Amino acid sequence: MSELLQSTYFPWVLSVLLPLFLWLLYRFVKSRGSRFDQVLREIAYERVHDLVIPNGDDGEILIDQLLLTSQGLLILEVKEIDGAVFGSDKMQDWTVISADGRYTFANPQHGLYDRIAAVRAIVRQVPVAGRILFLDGAQFNKGTPGLVATLDQLLHEFGEKNKKTARVKIEAFMPHWELISRRAGAGNQ
Repeated sequence: MSELLQSTYFPWVLSVLLPLFLWLLYRFVKSRGSRFDQVLREIAYERVHDLVIPNGDDGEILIDQLLLTSQGLLILEVKEIDGAVFGSDKMQDWTVISADGRYTFANPQHGLYDRIAAVRAIVRQVPVAGRILFLDGAQFNKGTPGLVATLDQLLHEFGEKNKKTARVKIEAFMPHWELISRRAGAGNQ
């Protein structure tokens, strides 16, 4: 072994193998993706982001994420917030207290209800749900308002264990998915 360490080949082998190992490790980690992407791949059979559709009042409404799941269509509004979140169904503004300070934002439930109504107006016969997804940095210490979910809750609620059953449901929903995609001119699927 000491002969190998002293040989002139060792630095060359090390300079080739170490970068190769690091590159393979990087590719492995990248292929797994983020937890967010993993959960969405598990529950969604089709996905569109930044979708603009008619809102029913001669205007348009933006949908952050629209997923085709075995349960129907799911609208996700994603919030990346670090800190304690204080909000309820009836509060107009929700408050975040974090290491960076304190700030408020409008209750996102009201806008989500409008998005659900806009999607339902297009795909009348398909179940439409909506969730406000708070990623891992948010904590609701005083209770979680309605329509708020974590990644684990999404997986539990919209995940389908039986893929064969899920495929049958998805095929039934597909014409409605194509309808909303056409209506929105969704080219970013």
